[in-house]
Amino acid sequence: MYQTGRRRLAFAAGARPAQACIRRWRSAARMTRMGALTSAAGVRIPAILYGTAWKKGDTERLVRTALAQGFRGIDTACQPRHYDEAGAGAGVAASLGPTLSRADLYLQTKFTPVAGHDPARIPYDPDAPLADQVAQSCAVSLRNLQTDYLDCLILHSPLATEPQTLQAWQALESLVDAGRARQLGISNCYRLDQLEALCRAARIRPAVLQNRFYADTDYDRDIRAFCGAERIVYQSFWTLTANPQLLGHAVIQALASRYVRTPAQVLFRYLTQSGVVPLTGTRSQAHMREDLAIFEFDLAERDRRAIDLILAA
Repeated sequence: MYQTGRRRLAFAAGARPAQACIRRWRSAARMTRMGALTSAAGVRIPAILYGTAWKKGDTERLVRTALAQGFRGIDTACQPRHYDEAGAGAGVAASLGPTLSRADLYLQTKFTPVAGHDPARIPYDPDAPLADQVAQSCAVSLRNLQTDYLDCLILHSPLATEPQTLQAWQALESLVDAGRARQLGISNCYRLDQLEALCRAARIRPAVLQNRFYADTDYDRDIRAFCGAERIVYQSFWTLTANPQLLGHAVIQALASRYVRTPAQVLFRYLTQSGVVPLTGTRSQAHMREDLAIFEFDLAERDRRAIDLILAA
């Protein structure tokens, strides 16, 4: 998720390419070109998702706008502190019709442990057993999103101990068994040993890992390699907001000029060509169109290697 100002920052060294300013994208063409990944669980995941964190009262409107522009994947959470999950559901419901069905969409939400909530706005009984907390949260999510199943249900973060994390995971597994969720994932898991332990212990292995993508964790280099080997789809958030130094890097700027794209488009396209599914949380229709337009070009292998070197520096 990012702020519009990050886009402006990326162009501080020069004018926005004229072609990017005047291009008009047609929704049908975008959807034809948009990529998708199929997870180990057999679930089709759009190659870029619209993220709804921190949208508050604008959530419904922005979800409607994102779907109208061509997004088909929505990420949210049952965490009133940072998400309006019901607003996301209202935006989805308002968008469904003759040309868009629930089956066309990928809806992903999260169970947030007690520690991640505003104590005054926990959407389940915090004194209930952990398994009941998970079940109650999922029931709220299904009601908020106005659906009878989730395409992915994510554990918002590991719990304080490995046994607690596994207990929550087993509760999530029961929701897959019950048909409430098609696959499971985990977020904010920055220790490879934690992810490996979960994969070893789980009956239903994580199909998705969603992490902040930034320099402080070396861009999850080892974790992303593990995910690739284990067929876990790596999703990135804060991809632009946390990386102004990447967007302003001379290599990224030069590639943007050569491909007649924005630096943000170059970074997003690099990630999608590397098997990463980025989240974008823009409020701008123009930037939504730009984000979807990344599938209209491919970075050459030498240019991808040049970005690899930046991330490894």
